[in-house]
Amino acid sequence: MFESFSIIFTIAAFFNYINYKWLKLPTTIGLMILSLILIIPISFSETVFPELYIFFCDIIVNADFKTLLLDGILSFLLFAGALHVNLGALAKEKKSIFLFATLGVLISTFIVGGLVFLGAQLIGLDLPFLHALLFGALISPTDPIAVMAILKQANISKSLGIKIEGESLFNDGIGVVVFSGILLIATATGEYNNLEIGAEIGTLFLEEAVGGLLYGLVIGFIGFQCMQSIKENPQLAVIITLAVVMGGTAGAFMLHISAPLAMVVAGLLIGNKVHVDEDKNPLQKALNSFWEILDDVLNGILFVLIGLAIHLLDFSTGYILLGILAILIVLLARFISVFLPYSLLKHEEKKPIKTIAILTWGGLRGGISIALALSLTQELSGDLILHITYITVLFSIIVQGLSIGKVVKKLYK
Repeated sequence: MFESFSIIFTIAAFFNYINYKWLKLPTTIGLMILSLILIIPISFSETVFPELYIFFCDIIVNADFKTLLLDGILSFLLFAGALHVNLGALAKEKKSIFLFATLGVLISTFIVGGLVFLGAQLIGLDLPFLHALLFGALISPTDPIAVMAILKQANISKSLGIKIEGESLFNDGIGVVVFSGILLIATATGEYNNLEIGAEIGTLFLEEAVGGLLYGLVIGFIGFQCMQSIKENPQLAVIITLAVVMGGTAGAFMLHISAPLAMVVAGLLIGNKVHVDEDKNPLQKALNSFWEILDDVLNGILFVLIGLAIHLLDFSTGYILLGILAILIVLLARFISVFLPYSLLKHEEKKPIKTIAILTWGGLRGGISIALALSLTQELSGDLILHITYITVLFSIIVQGLSIGKVVKKLYK
């Protein structure tokens, strides 16, 4: 795994250089496009240089995308993102963020699941309703890694930025809980009745979501107290934040609670207590420098891996048709799942439909959706779901990601 990780890191660094010098695209989009271009010679090498082709296949397989993201770099990326979010600004948008991250995810899950199920029937693909709901659950949360990377390049208002950023930080944890609940139903045997399954899902939510939030407060507070006692040693303070993420994630797995939610809360607490964004004293500068570099490194690895892994898939006509249909369905579901919660709130803007439009187009999907799709077995339509997830994610990051800035400018002329 180390060899695979090292090669992917080297490719990411090289692509980052090319993008910075010549392409000038948002980093994540540039890396993904260059990775997709690299697939062309890799695919041709299958017949000419089969050893080289097998070597690249082994690199992707050995990297173990699902484990690497969900059990590894996701915690680092969420902590790094939350570290720079202003808690005061987040509190002002708390109702919007809460509704988008909970009600919005549930609405989108059932709309996407229901319509993709019908679409599969029309195309002639076998996709049971519960399996379609699994796709709805894994594709509905916006990906915080993709969203925050693109938002750095888009010139949007602070209020709107906080809505999108805050939602994306929290709804992936909620999405994983919803996904796990549907997975529990889909794999339940006759030994369980409906009441028992409902109790299991309720317990799962309390353990994962509520437990994750409380656990994040505890480890964040402990980490901050330790940092306060050694403010004169910024390097050690950085090591403590690493311990919060690594030790905190390991503890979350052992306690069976949501590590993503815990990392978001811990990052918010430490970042706002230390006032990281001020970047004035040695501690603030050390934290900023370290976590920005680590964020760029891990983002690069993630998006190169997403791009390179696509050559292992075998797209049939039916899969492509359902994938294209899924793109339209996901966008429709996103609009409805933003519009309904947003309509429940009072807003200062005269034309809230503009905000809803940007929230819809700016709700990007990314690595988390792919990682969850990879966790599904063939018995749960894992192959079909992975293919349509990939098509949706590629469209989201490349098309929506490249155009979000233009959409914002056009709506706010």
